Amino acid sequence: MTDLYTLERGDAPLLVSIPHLGTAIPEALRGQYTDVALSVADTDWHLDRLYAFAKSLGATILGARVSRYVIDLNRPPNDESLYPGQTTTSLCPTETFRGEPIYRDGCAPDATERQRRVEAYWQPYHQTLRAELQRLRGQHANVLLWEAHSIASVLPRLFDDKLPDLNIGTQEGRTTHASVQAQAEKAAAESAYTWIANGRFKGGYITRHFGAPQDGVHAIQLEMCQSTYMDEHAPFDYVPSLAGRVEPVLRKMVGGALDAIHALNAAG
Repeated sequence: MTDLYTLERGDAPLLVSIPHLGTAIPEALRGQYTDVALSVADTDWHLDRLYAFAKSLGATILGARVSRYVIDLNRPPNDESLYPGQTTTSLCPTETFRGEPIYRDGCAPDATERQRRVEAYWQPYHQTLRAELQRLRGQHANVLLWEAHSIASVLPRLFDDKLPDLNIGTQEGRTTHASVQAQAEKAAAESAYTWIANGRFKGGYITRHFGAPQDGVHAIQLEMCQSTYMDEHAPFDYVPSLAGRVEPVLRKMVGGALDAIHALNAAG
């Protein structure tokens, strides 16, 4: 573990990446942030706990420690929009999901500071992610990169109405073999939760950049509503009674996709 991320290595062809898990804002930067921002409300809360089952599958689990309010690890380093024409967040966001200012007046990072953050925070996470995928690819012809995300279920600034509970993203099927996506969809469809594939969320930068099924890396992003496992309001508590219902669904989604990876590997 470093100050930037946690890493637990496994040897199965499965890597779970949680790039928005972090809540840390470096002490040297904290004075620049508004009180609202210091609550880091837009964190993908508790996903390390919710995905703890992946350890029993032999997964490698990589989780960020630095807040997305410092830098968003799931955005391109050049800050290109992944959803042209839609309201979205940026590499170094200046507003919360609800449109509240993240920085005090005059404190937003300039181009030099944004580049420093890319080098200090963004690159180490991506270098580690790439290295772990390469390590697993050295053992398996095909590996699954599961991008774990969560978000408040109602955010009018970003999307209309309530979001489906489970949002599968594969950039319209380009980031994974169809059989792998099909197994994740099957588990979602058999559950009591609402779901969609490639709806509002089609996969962020990590899914799109690393997902290369022709090269043996199959990437799926799951953006799930936080209402399925936690209290969406401060202090953002984990709710075991809710989590206990959705965790078996996640296990089936990840496990089914992993079974499809095993089948691809067995087929040679």
